[in-house]
Amino acid sequence: MKDFRPEPLAIQQALELGGRIRIARQRRELRLQDVAEKARVDRKTVMAIEKGSLTTSLGAYLAVLNCMNLSAEVGLVADPALDREGALLVYDPQTRRVRTSRKLDHDF
Repeated sequence: MKDFRPEPLAIQQALELGGRIRIARQRRELRLQDVAEKARVDRKTVMAIEKGSLTTSLGAYLAVLNCMNLSAEVGLVADPALDREGALLVYDPQTRRVRTSRKLDHDF
């Protein structure tokens, strides 16, 4: 198995997300332990999330966001209705496959 080496942009995005989660926790005046108990994860996991760890499971991130009522916007991530590039690729006439008609061979 290859070593996981994230792109610099992914690292930056994870750091920013972790920082936003920390701010949300602090605004709610919740301790790390409070969030950990509500999200049913370990306190160290919450700490890793707030540091922007890319090796922490997506499920842990979602549990922490959910326990602070911040999970509604997660549904917008990779939403096909908001994927302009994907929509352009689907409807691009230059990339559409064209089937040629074949005459049926009735020799059996």
